[in-house]
Amino acid sequence: MKETIFISSVQKEFANERQALATYIREDELLKLFFEPFLFEEVAATGNSPGKVYLYEAQKADIYLGILGAEYGFEDKEGISPTEREFDAAQENHKSCWVFIQGNQALKRHPKQLKFIDKVGDKVSRKRFESLDDLKKEIYRAAILYLKQSGKIDADEFDSNILSKASLSDISEEELMTFVREARAKRNFPLKETDPKEKILAHLHLLKQGQLTNSAMLAFGKNPQLYFPTATVKCAHFHGLNVSKPIPDYKEFGGTVFQMADDAIDFVLSKISLSTGDRSKTNLVDTTYEVPRAVIAEGIINAIAHRDYYSKGSIQVSVFKDRIEISNPGSLPKELDISQLKDPHSSFPFNPALANCMFLTGAIERFGTGIPEMFALSAERGLRMPDFEDNKTFTVTIWRPSASTDHVTAHDTAHDTAHDSLFINLEYLPHRLLWVMQGELSRSEMMERLGLTHRTNFNENYLDPATESNWIEMTIPDKPKSKKQRYRLTTAGLKIKEKIADDNK
Repeated sequence: MKETIFISSVQKEFANERQALATYIREDELLKLFFEPFLFEEVAATGNSPGKVYLYEAQKADIYLGILGAEYGFEDKEGISPTEREFDAAQENHKSCWVFIQGNQALKRHPKQLKFIDKVGDKVSRKRFESLDDLKKEIYRAAILYLKQSGKIDADEFDSNILSKASLSDISEEELMTFVREARAKRNFPLKETDPKEKILAHLHLLKQGQLTNSAMLAFGKNPQLYFPTATVKCAHFHGLNVSKPIPDYKEFGGTVFQMADDAIDFVLSKISLSTGDRSKTNLVDTTYEVPRAVIAEGIINAIAHRDYYSKGSIQVSVFKDRIEISNPGSLPKELDISQLKDPHSSFPFNPALANCMFLTGAIERFGTGIPEMFALSAERGLRMPDFEDNKTFTVTIWRPSASTDHVTAHDTAHDTAHDSLFINLEYLPHRLLWVMQGELSRSEMMERLGLTHRTNFNENYLDPATESNWIEMTIPDKPKSKKQRYRLTTAGLKIKEKIADDNK
């Protein structure tokens, strides 16, 4: 038996959309097997009042589909519109509610409509749309999720689907061993590096019927993009406030989810300013980026862990003069709304097995707390709070200090009580390494000072150019691979560092 979708809206405002959606549901090859739309305008004339008819149908239907625009619509004697009455009836009868809001917050709406939208947001998840095509896509997603949750279609997601063309030979033993080491250190992972691949993957739910799942390839594959070409992160840097050509710097990163995350985070860090303390109170130099590294990492890792990998789009990270935008092909789960993100919330991972792998390495700290931490760290630094938008793609906007008038005071106060510092923007990356050098440091200590995690990126863009320019030298040059190897500034390197400081006074 088909389930009834009650389409509710201000009829005049969405006359074309209502009819188009009814036709879409009745003609789509999958939806028509499970659903039948109800439109009030299709009901034959009866002796009952319209109000009684639509409330009866709303109570009887299985799903309430609300489309909210600018108008509130006709009001009854109590000043309540039919759309709101229908929503209340669906809620009282514990019906599934799919609510879609046209336009963004800039759209001028009737005051009562604004209150109604707020009321809906306190009770159910909402999605925004701009065009009829957008609305159809959102309804299709909601319908598929509903059918999976009700057990009417196979609940397998991309995350757990079998990648039939792949075999265990496609899994990188080095990546898997690195994961086990980190997971044991961070989360007391019970298995060992010496355990067979199959045992480790099975424990992580990345083997199904003896075959690799999609997420196994994304997490530990030798070449994940061979199977998922758009599973990449595209990073671009713009000097101004808008997208413009030519693009000063553009890179597309592939590899495993861990490699993509490391590369994208390092890319952003290389484009924003950093500071160090002056050692007036301590011998250690504290390195600080203008935006906390954890805020950037959370935004990028969330996009990688929760994106829709069925989509042909890629994650995009854009660095502008005033902000960092991170967008991914995906959307919030039906159970969550943007208004809930600021506070600790339940987690509904789009790719649970993949997210679990990232959690075990410490890339994701605790489910449902990462975004609140972004807000807390931004507030602590005096930055404008991050913005989130769920419209076609899910976009996170992280604001740089130039976008916040509060930042200067907050930043100065924080550093007056700790140490004097100087935020500088060094576009030449080896200069950044000189800036954080102090005494003799190991490779890992240098990377830690810069907040970097990808060794290859650090070698190619920071350490190798600095050593080739004779600004940094090894303490044991005859044994370059020695475990006791350290690095220090040369006389030439010290002069460059002094010049950097003078130029930024």
